[in-house]
Amino acid sequence: MTISDLKSGELIILECISGSRAYGLDTPSSDTDIKGVFLLPKEDFYGLNYVPQVNNETNDIVYYELRRFVELLSQNNPNILELLNTPEEAILYRHPFLAEIKPEIFLSKLCKDTFGNFALSQIKKAKGLKKKIMNPLDRERKNILAFCFVDYAQGAIPLLKFLEIRKWKQEDCGLVNIPHMKDMYGLYHDADGGYRGIMKDECSNEVALSSIPKDRERIALLYFNKDGYSTYCKEYKEYWEWVERRSEERYQNTLSHGKNYDAKNMMHTFRLLEMAIEIAKEGRVNVRRPEREFLLAIKSGEYEYEELLRMAEVKQVEMEQAFASSILPELPDVERINRLAFELRERFYARK
Repeated sequence: MTISDLKSGELIILECISGSRAYGLDTPSSDTDIKGVFLLPKEDFYGLNYVPQVNNETNDIVYYELRRFVELLSQNNPNILELLNTPEEAILYRHPFLAEIKPEIFLSKLCKDTFGNFALSQIKKAKGLKKKIMNPLDRERKNILAFCFVDYAQGAIPLLKFLEIRKWKQEDCGLVNIPHMKDMYGLYHDADGGYRGIMKDECSNEVALSSIPKDRERIALLYFNKDGYSTYCKEYKEYWEWVERRSEERYQNTLSHGKNYDAKNMMHTFRLLEMAIEIAKEGRVNVRRPEREFLLAIKSGEYEYEELLRMAEVKQVEMEQAFASSILPELPDVERINRLAFELRERFYARK
């Protein structure tokens, strides 16, 4: 099922502008995100064609089937609670029946975890980007030779340096295991090419072992930092996947403010924490943010990363205290929610 199918079949029962434009945090370059709810035809819902979600390729247009929508509301999912509480000016269409799905039916102390954890995830994302910016990886991938070291004089030097000093090729070297010494090998050399080399090819993930005659003299001990190589491979893959899928505009904005962290993630951290505090104290979800100037100041990089972390810790404590004294129920009333979802669907189908 596609978005076109939803529209042509008149299945959409809620459609809203979401994201920065709903929060009141949009700027001239902001995209327009759309979220909504649809109702599957009766035969698809009760048959084998249930579809919980329909979205476009970039996920900036997403529609949830009514059952999935209510399910996520009962879990106090931040994005879905925001959708339910979209400001009137950002609602493109809402079926009158949906007026019965009231926020107070769903709000509970579970929001402390859902909004709080979501906020913390934004900090981790911002920190992850900071690490990638500060530690870029060369496009040319290192091979295992860069993670090998040889005992030399009274210490150790990188294998590549050792080969350079000896004017040897790695293909003319041979390795043998040394029992009881993890990732340690005996290093031998044969200028006539009688060994298998230290690695088979550039893509090798393991060193190559050779059959060495017992009368050959060992040149040195070689250590292969296998754990370090594995970590590097993982980070290399993650880094270049991130480069390929990153928003170039957002990345350039991060570079331009010079703080080396994803300011947009940090902005959402404070938005989520403030919303959680309001939910605990007021029992409502305020999507449009009154602290617009403060949040946009974060987005533009006016604060240092460490300063924001300290401020976020203070807000987190405030959130914990707000929920500790909140009159919200511990969890949503699932039985009531289930009845409501059933009755609404029956009413929708009865009108078809």
